[in-house]
Amino acid sequence: MRRLDAEDDVPVRDQFYMPAEWAPHARTWMQWPCRVAPWGTPEAMALARQAYGQVARTIAKFEPVTMVVRPQDKQEAQLILGSKIQLFEAPIDDSWARDSGPTFLVDGKGGRAGIQWRFNAWGTKYTPFENDASVATKILKSMDLKTYEGPLTVEGGALHVDGAGTLLVTEQCLLNENRNPELTRQQIEARLALYLGVIRIIWLGDGLKEDETDGHIDNVACFAPGGRVMLAMPHDKSDPNYGAMSDNLVRLHDATNADGKKPDVVELPLPYEIKTRHDGSRLEMSYVNYYLANGAVIMPAFDDKADEVAKRILADVFPDREIVQLDAMAIIEGGGGIHCITQQQPA
Repeated sequence: MRRLDAEDDVPVRDQFYMPAEWAPHARTWMQWPCRVAPWGTPEAMALARQAYGQVARTIAKFEPVTMVVRPQDKQEAQLILGSKIQLFEAPIDDSWARDSGPTFLVDGKGGRAGIQWRFNAWGTKYTPFENDASVATKILKSMDLKTYEGPLTVEGGALHVDGAGTLLVTEQCLLNENRNPELTRQQIEARLALYLGVIRIIWLGDGLKEDETDGHIDNVACFAPGGRVMLAMPHDKSDPNYGAMSDNLVRLHDATNADGKKPDVVELPLPYEIKTRHDGSRLEMSYVNYYLANGAVIMPAFDDKADEVAKRILADVFPDREIVQLDAMAIIEGGGGIHCITQQQPA
C-alpha cells in the first residue's frame, strides 16, 4: 500500500468529519438480503427479509429510508416494504449497509461527502464481494457527493464516533491480519484521523466470542450523548465474554475523550440465554447494536429476560427519544443486528 502524502485528497483538509449518530439524519440507507449463505437456508433469508422490512417501515415513521436492492429483487422488496420506502437499484452481494455502505461526512457548514472504504467481506469470509466493495461509491455518486477513497480495509461497523473528535475501535478487528497486515497500528491511526476527523482513538481489545466480523465495535460499545459510552456486559463471570468485556471496561475507565474528560460508562447487559446460529456458532446478541433514528432508538429484542432491562436503560439514556424494540432474531441469524443493517445519512 502506498504512503499518504501532502498532495492526497483527504477529508480533514476539506474540513470534513464523521458526525455522531445522534445528530439529525436526512435518511437511512439499507441493503436488501440477497445472499443465502449467512442465513443458512432460503427460508431463513425469507424470514430475514420480513424482519428487514419491519425495521425499514419502523424507521420510516421517523425519517426517510432508501433500500438498495438488486433489480431482480425489486418486485418482492417493494411488496414487503410498501410504497413509503424508496428503492435504489444496484448490484449488491450482501445486506449489511453499515459495513459496505458509505461513511458519511459533514463539514459543519451544510456540506456533505462520504468515504468508500476498501471492503473485503470481513477478511474474505464470503465471496463474491466486488459489488459490495463499490456500492458506497454508487450511493454517493447518485447524490453528487464528493467521494473519498479510504486507504484502509475496514467496515463501518468497526467504527464509532462521538462527533467531537473521539473514535471507538477494537484491536481484534482493526489490527486483524485479514484486514491491513501491511500497516502498523500508528499508520492505521493516522489514516483514521485524516478520514474521520478524530484526534483521540480509544482502543478496546476483543469483541464478542464467535462474532464473524472479528470483533466489530457496534456489538461491544458505542458513544451516547453527554460523554457516555454504552458497553455490553455479561451478567455473570461464567459467560465466555466476561473476560474480554471486563478488560474493555478497564480500558474505558482509563481512557479520556478528545475533550480530556473520562467517558461515563453505562453497562448494557448481554442477554441471559445463549443461543446458536444455524452453523452452531453463538448468536451475537447485543443490545448495544441499536440504531438512532431521528427522535427514536430502534433496539433489538431477543425473547430474553434482559430485553426489558436493556430497554429501561436506553430509555434513561435517551429520555427525549421514543424507544422502539423489535424482534431481531431473524436478522442476527445472518450474523448481524439492527445497527449492522442501517447506515445514517446526516442532514
